[in-house]
Amino acid sequence: MSITSVPSVSLGTTEALIDEVFLFGRVLKEALMSEADGHMPRALTGVLLVLAARGECRQNELATEMCVGQSSLSRQINDLVEFGYVTRHPDPADGRAFRIRVSEDGMTYVKQFRTQRAARMQKLLTGWNETEAATALDSIRHLKETLVDPEHRIVTSSNPIGTQSV
Repeated sequence: MSITSVPSVSLGTTEALIDEVFLFGRVLKEALMSEADGHMPRALTGVLLVLAARGECRQNELATEMCVGQSSLSRQINDLVEFGYVTRHPDPADGRAFRIRVSEDGMTYVKQFRTQRAARMQKLLTGWNETEAATALDSIRHLKETLVDPEHRIVTSSNPIGTQSV
């Protein structure tokens, strides 16, 4: 949908979808994140997972991708460095900046965490068949791709996440 086109989904359905997606995110986090997963706070695990998926980058690039402030991310990166899960080295393109990446120990933690999380989700999906799971996956991917489509992003200082309000 372009910004000037007529919406193809009703406002009521859109509002219900927003509510369900918000609640889904909270329920999913509670269902899949367990303090037994490791010795790190959930927020640090989240940062580590995003960095592992993204790969080596500057800290400000990661902050932008995660839609968080640089100062809070800086504290989290410092904690991950102390755990030995993230390494930091000077950016060869700019000596004032640093690049961060997940260390070997961090990748081991990420792999273990993902395996535990997938096993927990697999158990929760008992009673679903492969077709139902694939259909849900397709719908979630389609929604995600719609929300990150550059056509729908309007970045302003008052809208740091960069998504158009509906």
